[in-house]
Amino acid sequence: MSEEQAIRSVVHLYVDGMAFANEGALRKAFHPSASIVGNSEGAVEWLTRDAFIAAVVAEGPAPPGTQPLMEVEMIHVTDDTASVKVVDEFAGARYSDYLSLLKIDGRWLIINKVWHRHG
Repeated sequence: MSEEQAIRSVVHLYVDGMAFANEGALRKAFHPSASIVGNSEGAVEWLTRDAFIAAVVAEGPAPPGTQPLMEVEMIHVTDDTASVKVVDEFAGARYSDYLSLLKIDGRWLIINKVWHRHG
């Protein structure tokens, strides 16, 4: 598997984890110290991985048969670091997510997510 394929696999885990409120998938995709940051209703929302996962689980899964939107617009890899831009949907809204990944012990993990909610 190429580095890009391995990164896409983590992004897929993340998008599916969010769409289907799959706590295990999200824990596998994100580093325990990851930050999830974006502007929400005029204020900066800065979440830990666990707070983010709790919010996703509280929202609940998408309806059965849903095909999650996952448009990977950019992947840039430099050795053991990567940046990904992915467009996805969560709770009926469309987002652009900018993910920073780091390869740790041979495994890619999301260490930071900065998001933008489209109007």
